Amino acid sequence: MTPSSVAVAASAAPAPPPAPPRRFVSLDVFRGVTIFLMILVNTAGPGAPAWPQLVHAKWIGFTLADFVFPTFLFAMGNAMSFALRKPLPLRPYLLRLVRRAATIFVLGYLMYWFPFVRHGAEGWAWIPFDQTRVPGVLQRLALCYLVAGVMVRWLDWRVLLGACAVLLLGYWAIMAGCGVPGAIWTKAGNAGTRLDLWLLSPGHLYKKDGGFDPEGFLGTMPAVVNVLAGYLAGLLVQRGAVLGRSLRVMAGAGLACVALALAWAPLFPIAKKLWTGSFVLLTSGLDLILLAGAIALIELKGARRGTRFFTILGRNPLAIYLFSELFVVVLQLVPAGGEPGLYDWIGIHLFQRLATGAIGSALCALAYTMVCWAVGWAMDRKGLILKA
Repeated sequence: MTPSSVAVAASAAPAPPPAPPRRFVSLDVFRGVTIFLMILVNTAGPGAPAWPQLVHAKWIGFTLADFVFPTFLFAMGNAMSFALRKPLPLRPYLLRLVRRAATIFVLGYLMYWFPFVRHGAEGWAWIPFDQTRVPGVLQRLALCYLVAGVMVRWLDWRVLLGACAVLLLGYWAIMAGCGVPGAIWTKAGNAGTRLDLWLLSPGHLYKKDGGFDPEGFLGTMPAVVNVLAGYLAGLLVQRGAVLGRSLRVMAGAGLACVALALAWAPLFPIAKKLWTGSFVLLTSGLDLILLAGAIALIELKGARRGTRFFTILGRNPLAIYLFSELFVVVLQLVPAGGEPGLYDWIGIHLFQRLATGAIGSALCALAYTMVCWAVGWAMDRKGLILKA
């Protein structure tokens, strides 16, 4: 065979199949740690106050508990960057986006309505629709997913960075200009509460914070930036020529965000319940630093010991979160020893006897978190993944 015929044959040969996209275990671990902390914070054991860092700041301020939800949004945005690697035609893309957002929103609404009935002086009765909370954690997640999904379809990363700035500065302007004069940072006087009360009756809002809803609709505007930050971090990891260099850029961007947050805080205070711009920059910056560290440790250094514990949670976050919220409600429906419910009885009569105070409260929450992990483990063994 002549050299020319060899060249022709080589050119006619089919191209080798593209290499499968790299699977980052560190991203599943990152999501898993987030879910683990979310359950731990949400189910603090009764009978004693929890550790201050496992309780949300009452208003202005920042605790570990405040860090969990924005990290959940960041992780969702990061997952979006991988899920959207294969572009879909516009119509199927938008249909899938709307369907998933609507499903998550409805699941969140039903989660707050559950168990749908309550026992009163006249026996069991349906919980009225007009007393069911409409905003919530999953609802904000759904709205952020929808808005971010539309934005990333048409905007490249440079424009997305500019959009993040517009969203944060625009939210600042609305909060500063549309609240009750002299009370723009208060629960009743801020612009978000005014919008929620204009859209909904008080019965549809959070009932444990004086009528203020920490997941109100206006706060979705800056929360979208947490999702976009996770998305952009995912793009950086996928498109960077050298992973180590990309991680240095990610960590540097995180440090810059933290510095900007601290500089902005005197004018726009760090507050999770208001989801302020400084809060977004602080949490996004910390997430960028932590994710860069996790990828470096697990992917570059090869530290895999113990990662399966968290990947079990990270591969099925929606199902495990829903179970954690619903099962504790079921436990509280069971009367036990004069306590409001079985979970309270377990926390007070078991864990507070094992260790009093905040330690007992944390142990109770940890035990419950491990129950939720066991459900995730069983689902993982059977290959069951709940996708909206």
